[in-house]
Amino acid sequence: MRRLRPESETQVNKSTVEEIRQRFDADVERFSNLETGQSATVDAPLAMSLVTQAAATVTPHARALLDVGCGAGNYTLKLLERLPTLDCTLVDLSRPMLDRAQQRVRPKTSGQVTAVQSDIRELDLGDGQFDLILAAAVLHHLRTDDEWRSVFTKFHRALRPGGSIWIFDLVESSIPAVQQMMWARYGEYLTGLKDAQYRDHVFAYVAKEDTPKPLVDQLDLLRDVGFSQVDVLHKNSSFAAFGAMK
Repeated sequence: MRRLRPESETQVNKSTVEEIRQRFDADVERFSNLETGQSATVDAPLAMSLVTQAAATVTPHARALLDVGCGAGNYTLKLLERLPTLDCTLVDLSRPMLDRAQQRVRPKTSGQVTAVQSDIRELDLGDGQFDLILAAAVLHHLRTDDEWRSVFTKFHRALRPGGSIWIFDLVESSIPAVQQMMWARYGEYLTGLKDAQYRDHVFAYVAKEDTPKPLVDQLDLLRDVGFSQVDVLHKNSSFAAFGAMK
């Protein structure tokens, strides 16, 4: 059973950025499927639908999108079904993922498509450049509290007034006993999806790569860096979809 760890332990034996990049370089085909690309993620198709519908509903006149950790472009593609004229800035560690995302996104928008290979912690997003930010299954790679605050502050600055950010990610519970319960439920989901070996495989790379933050902490942090309205779209087991308006 995975336990909650104090921040001082979060970087011990964790994957480097380069190791994470290499894993995703080799996984482009799986992440290119809108329906099954994130099957290890509970309620992935539902979360994608909710996040993109909320983004289009809350910020219907959006002109510019930033997709952080875009992968093969699934979330951007889903959003373009509702807002087909967006200028799209795609950011990912993996060059092969970006190449596939560009290939898939360009025919679906009349706007410009820009691809940036970078770690979001290193990237200057500027001020007021975007109307929408999507961040799906990426922020759990942040490590320290300072990194979380820096990135959330960067997101707030990068949005125009009235803009919004929408996140779907692995989260922890702030109550250790609930975290253990939710992690056991997630294990049952993975075993049912394939088998116990697959569960152990997923748990191993989560332990190696990820440092998720409790949902309530992320909601508080969004408010703290300046977002005026914060809401939860969906939470099931160890995954949550949520967002905020500037």
